Amino acid sequence: MSDERTPVVPASTGTVGDRIVRAGVRVALGTSLLVSPRPVTLLLRKVFAAGGARTAAGLEKHAPAASSVVSLIDQSYGSDRDMVLDVFRPASASAPLPTVMWVHGGGFLGGSKDELSSYLRLLASHGYTVVAPRYSLAPEHHYPTPTRQVMQALEYIQGNAERLQVDPDRVVIGGDSAGAQIAAQVGALETTPGYADAVGVAPTITSVQLRGLVLACGQYAVQLPSDVSTPAGRKYFHTVLWAYSGKRNYLDDPAFATLSVADHVTSEFPPALLTVGNVDPLRPHSELLVEKLRTQGAQPETLFYPNDYEPPLNHEYQFDLDTDAGQLFLERMLAFLQLHLQPFCRPSATSQ
Repeated sequence: MSDERTPVVPASTGTVGDRIVRAGVRVALGTSLLVSPRPVTLLLRKVFAAGGARTAAGLEKHAPAASSVVSLIDQSYGSDRDMVLDVFRPASASAPLPTVMWVHGGGFLGGSKDELSSYLRLLASHGYTVVAPRYSLAPEHHYPTPTRQVMQALEYIQGNAERLQVDPDRVVIGGDSAGAQIAAQVGALETTPGYADAVGVAPTITSVQLRGLVLACGQYAVQLPSDVSTPAGRKYFHTVLWAYSGKRNYLDDPAFATLSVADHVTSEFPPALLTVGNVDPLRPHSELLVEKLRTQGAQPETLFYPNDYEPPLNHEYQFDLDTDAGQLFLERMLAFLQLHLQPFCRPSATSQ
């Protein structure tokens, strides 16, 4: 994998401000990582924010009319100030709807639910209640805090299902990048014996309620050889994982090793749709998770692209709805949701 495919920071289109921030990141990477990941983390957060603003601007024109979707913003699901979520549902809805919870990305140290609001409103317009939680970020908070908070968000929407118009028996969890790791981990915590105890996060949703996972461009192992095949890759992943684990020698931490969802899947893993761009540095992670699932007997759906696909699809390609690839993923996701969020009949006591 070339340096061009493993940028030291997320790709930026090159405004003057972006270039200054990226230059600062490069300098900081070379001087501060012997002491702490914090200075670099804060610079990376700014780069993620700049990219998120561009994503939000690109998605805005695809959002449905504001009057067609009800938006409940910053609903508190816990005591921490970061523990708020947004809820989107069709204005015409008069009863609980099948529900999609989407967990945003940002390398565990950046990103925001707010950047994706247009995309999530679009998804809601197809007949779903869509829930978007915020979670606490590194380096101020460490693994597995975000996963625990998402579990709390799931508990909250079940306890407030009528008010939020959530159908707690029909839930799909999706996520992008870091959010995909969190979503996948929720699925594994529910279906892999002993994994919840190892991570220290108790499930708040059952396998009957959790109908599926949508996993876009995620990281499903602490480290793969491709992550460290270039100097840029080594520095970037080292910064992120040090910040998220809270330990410089995170590879020696057995507790942090449980982040590797790919090592903790079974045939009972929820139905999953995975996608990743053909030049995304995290592509090997998606390929690994699919391989592990299929080895266990699960049959995940995939939307992968050949190596020579043009134009090249980088990290988070799916949010560019001005491209054929972005539209194709949206189409595949809607088909997946329609298939897995259909009503079902619980077996009665007399039929057991």
